[in-house]
Amino acid sequence: MKQVWKIGSIFTAVVVAWISLLLAKDLPPSVQLIVPYIPMFAIMSLGCYGLGALGYGMMVFRVCPEEEILLQKDIAEAKAFFKERGVDMSAD
Repeated sequence: MKQVWKIGSIFTAVVVAWISLLLAKDLPPSVQLIVPYIPMFAIMSLGCYGLGALGYGMMVFRVCPEEEILLQKDIAEAKAFFKERGVDMSAD
């Protein structure tokens, strides 16, 4: 539960900072043009980070031979289970 409060407080602080930037009158015009789009940039950055993390995870995906053996065993058990109950498991 502590993690939820930590994330919530960080999110609240960021939103308050963004709103204070929106309401600030003494910002340069170039900054005033960018401030409304900060949440969109943040969401796009989070998406890019997620895609990058996913791509990296796929590149360094480790092979687990013992898990392959267990998966094949589970598949054989499932086929036997369904065959015993009369379900046709043949691929057409």
